[in-house]
Amino acid sequence: MNILLVLIPLSLMLVIAAVYAFFWAVDNDQFEDLETPAIDILSDDEAPRAGDRDR
Repeated sequence: MNILLVLIPLSLMLVIAAVYAFFWAVDNDQFEDLETPAIDILSDDEAPRAGDRDR
């Protein structure tokens, strides 16, 4: 039962840290553009030059 005296405050500190990190991310516009990175991965790269091909 004494371990609860350690685990409960520790878990509360972790929850407070997670909430602080979430609100920090929202305030610093981390969630502003969620669609562009997903679309960027689908864009084609430049065409390889003739001398750059692996043999």
